Amino acid sequence: MRACGKSILAMLEVQRLSAGYGRARVLFDIDLTVERGEIVALLGRNGAGKSTTLKAIMGLIPASSGEIIFDHHSLKNRQPHEVARLGLGYVPEDRRIFTDLTVAENLEVGRRPARGGAPAWTDERLFTLFPALAPLRTRRGARMSGGEQQMLCIARTLAGNPTAILLDEPSEGLAPVVVEQVAKAILELKGAGVSVLLAEQSQHFAQRVADRAYLLEKGIIRKA
Repeated sequence: MRACGKSILAMLEVQRLSAGYGRARVLFDIDLTVERGEIVALLGRNGAGKSTTLKAIMGLIPASSGEIIFDHHSLKNRQPHEVARLGLGYVPEDRRIFTDLTVAENLEVGRRPARGGAPAWTDERLFTLFPALAPLRTRRGARMSGGEQQMLCIARTLAGNPTAILLDEPSEGLAPVVVEQVAKAILELKGAGVSVLLAEQSQHFAQRVADRAYLLEKGIIRKA
């Protein structure tokens, strides 16, 4: 895993981004890039601003300054659903599956038309990516383990056929065997050409999957 640089081929580019909650500023002029088909880790401790970074990129919280470019589109002042329509998927830290819906129904909620330049994720392809979900098609989310819910959340995001995804703490709280399954799936996304920016506390997990890494400390990007 190497330190980060910039590229004119970037799928996602964040320039001098500052953001926070109300008057509380959390991010201070951060810069990062994710190239096409690349996995980039955003490392940092709890409270460093990793989740805030992903939320600001996705439009879930407003940026107070800076620019976010995704696939040649400015994301400035765009709503989350508009960002998603451009092909950027988001997997939140708290998973947020529909617990009263089955696995198949959750996937259907996330379904979007195929888009040029992105792999098409049919249900069968998603069950190949996450074999543990295949026998659970009719199981409701409330009756799934934390690891199964995490896999379903990623699969539901992929059902929207994104060109890139933001993953917030994908390994947190999971059993080692599930962490390995999630890591394998992330590497398969790279093979399919999907760009990934993942926020992660575990340096070991990041080293397992990422091409490059940034270190975020107190809302400031440090050299990884």
